[in-house]
Amino acid sequence: MQLTHRVHGDQRPLDPTGDFAEWLQPAAAAVVSIDMHDGHLSEDPGCPCPAPRGREVVAPVDAFHRAARAAGVPVIHVRSEVRASGVDDVRGVPSAWRTTFPQWVGPIPGADQHALAGSRWTRFTTEVLPGDEVVTGKKRLSAFYPTDLDFLLRQMGVRTVVLDGIMADCCVLNTAFDASNLSYRVVVLEDLVRGTDAALEASALAVVSLHLGLVTSSSDLVRAWSALAPPEQRVAPVAAVR
Repeated sequence: MQLTHRVHGDQRPLDPTGDFAEWLQPAAAAVVSIDMHDGHLSEDPGCPCPAPRGREVVAPVDAFHRAARAAGVPVIHVRSEVRASGVDDVRGVPSAWRTTFPQWVGPIPGADQHALAGSRWTRFTTEVLPGDEVVTGKKRLSAFYPTDLDFLLRQMGVRTVVLDGIMADCCVLNTAFDASNLSYRVVVLEDLVRGTDAALEASALAVVSLHLGLVTSSSDLVRAWSALAPPEQRVAPVAAVR
């Protein structure tokens, strides 16, 4: 089966020895999973900032992370977290989304509890295993701001970041921009991100494909990793989510 990627929504053949060869090398890669925590994904009515479309990919993200670990690719979990006092956001200069997003979705009850350190809402919904890395302190839209993610990646010798998580048109897109601006190669997994809605999700992926990096599926990336890895690190395929 031929590997594929997306360019502005069009599916194209992906040659692992072609233009994106460096993007597909597992030895230089790390997975960065963004905001897959209960503050967005809990089904509790008190969830402070619900992203219900993201619940669709919890199990597939876990499956992909297992495949990445088996291929020797480290997994980094990034989550929003502000000081329990709220001074980083609610009591200080608030994030813009607190004003703008409710213009579309309506009031968000409990939004002032979102990502407070020590609260139940910072618990990861996806699987975090020993050996994974965790980056906290994300206070705005990018996983790089104001966290130590860039420092961690450079210490690990990572040159390619593989992004999954939520939300495609918000935190994933902002992280992709920062990663590209910091000279990382960017891969976004089209089947393992979810956006505000399908249209904005598609638009975000189109922007990435034109300006920031490679948009492909988790199954095709794992197949590429397996083809390029030494025999002892070849892994079983994963099924892409549609």
